[in-house]
Amino acid sequence: MDLSAFMKKYAEEIGGQYIEYNHTLSVVIIPVSGSRFQTVMGTIKESSLYNRKVITFTSKVCPLHDGIDYKMLLEQTAFFNYCRFVILENHLQVEAVSSLSGVTEEDIKEMLQEVANLADQYEMKLTGADIH
Repeated sequence: MDLSAFMKKYAEEIGGQYIEYNHTLSVVIIPVSGSRFQTVMGTIKESSLYNRKVITFTSKVCPLHDGIDYKMLLEQTAFFNYCRFVILENHLQVEAVSSLSGVTEEDIKEMLQEVANLADQYEMKLTGADIH
């Protein structure tokens, strides 16, 4: 899959913005509710655990702080289709991962939208502001 071409085309379809880094790393700024936008990073990399290529989408929610109810977040992931919460670089983030083989473009679009929507929703819930 040509991630850059796909992300660029998707950004155009949804009225978002595309930023290219290289053939395995792209960023799309996705419109979400309330006239807000959420930045989602897409990468393709080799999974050492399964020895195959995976596609990963991530979006920052907020910096880590003592007021985050991690148990509640873990319980909420039971209601998500593709996503999970992760902690990377001292930030709470939403992430979706799929094997690159067999995933459809429709699946990828749903993953991107879910990452953006959930990151925006929990950013507002945990911070009360639109920081990303």
